[in-house]
Amino acid sequence: MGRTKDGRLLKIREYPKFATLEEERVYRKQHLAAAFRIFADRGYDEGVAGHISVRDPILTDHFWLNPLSMHFALIKVSDLILVDEEGQVVEGDEPINTAAFTIHSAIHKARPDVHAACHAHSVHGKAFSVFGRELEMITQDSLRFYNSHAVYGQYGGVVVDAEEGRRIADSIGNGKAVILQNHGLLTVGQSVDEAAFWFISLDKTCQAQLLADAAAAAGYQKKLIPREEAEYSVQNVGGPDKGWLAFQPYYDEQLFKTKGDFLN
Repeated sequence: MGRTKDGRLLKIREYPKFATLEEERVYRKQHLAAAFRIFADRGYDEGVAGHISVRDPILTDHFWLNPLSMHFALIKVSDLILVDEEGQVVEGDEPINTAAFTIHSAIHKARPDVHAACHAHSVHGKAFSVFGRELEMITQDSLRFYNSHAVYGQYGGVVVDAEEGRRIADSIGNGKAVILQNHGLLTVGQSVDEAAFWFISLDKTCQAQLLADAAAAAGYQKKLIPREEAEYSVQNVGGPDKGWLAFQPYYDEQLFKTKGDFLN
């Protein structure tokens, strides 16, 4: 439904087109900074754990990350750190999380189509991760991850080994998310907006799964969504454009709440 009843075109938001790569770099950094604020609002911060990256559109083997010891709620565009494929800081004055580089560099190398990745130790993600199992398709929102998420079942401590990073990247395959056993959640996307929304949705889906499992333990029977319906519906809720669009209300809220403070 792209028009009003009287024939006027509706304004459908979509990923913008840029005149220059420099303009796109600014856009990616602004939305990365916003994603950190949004994660902070949802309690995804925990000390120096957690990181979000976005590929630089000019230096495509470089990516932007958060400083090691800055709270998500305080991060601005000017605080972001640019690192190269070896983990060397190219722009910025602070170090980065070693595990962040190990995981994100492997993902960006393995998936040229992926421009952003999110990882954090959210409560519901951590709780669900201890079971080492995939999500069941029990809600419409869970369908975003139908045949598009995996479980990495080898907890090996803090990820500082390059081979461990590669194994995590491999476990994602062509999907959008991986549940890291005894650890947390990781999502990827063609934009930081998409990756961040998948993370928010995945965490909520883990919460819904935990609640449903608890009710099932009390004797209630879960009704799974049939495969045919899942295959059809994922096309309407699981595409990159859907993920990008779903993030925009959160971005708008941050602009309003902070008066654009994160853009500085």
